[in-house]
Amino acid sequence: MSDYGVVTKPDTVRFERVLPGPIERVWAFITESDKRATWLASGPMDLRVGGAVHLTWHHSELSAEKEAPQAYKQYDGYQMHGRITRCEPPRLLSYTWPDETGHESEVCFELTPRGNDVLLVLTHRRIGNHKMLLSVSGGWHTHIGILMDQLNGVEPRPFWTTHERLQAEYNTRIGAE
Repeated sequence: MSDYGVVTKPDTVRFERVLPGPIERVWAFITESDKRATWLASGPMDLRVGGAVHLTWHHSELSAEKEAPQAYKQYDGYQMHGRITRCEPPRLLSYTWPDETGHESEVCFELTPRGNDVLLVLTHRRIGNHKMLLSVSGGWHTHIGILMDQLNGVEPRPFWTTHERLQAEYNTRIGAE
């Protein structure tokens, strides 16, 4: 299992992490707004195929590091509206992920019990272009790291410092088109 996301197709990145369980707890952190807000974004999800997903990001609330770099200040309060494409509690959730151009990619969370732990496989597919693939890769890696911190009951790693470092690493690892 790689610490980094793996580009499985030119428009797809996949992450695998072993998280402390049980599976119902991890499912709650993916689907319940108050728990999801601690590592990704808040907002309601209508947990049925075709149901609405409304996410609002407040990165300054994810860690003790409050100040966003200038290039990212516009994303505090950013909202995304998608729809659920698959929902099989507590093992699988997929939903559309429209970008700023209106292109719809899809993110899928798959959970599999592993004893007391849970294997999370997060796959983001149909990403619109290479620049977005780089952005999504660094973003998911950072957010999943904070999810791991939350589930382990430790102080979340600094969001922006971690994100900038990982973004640079993905730029090197994945490279230009």
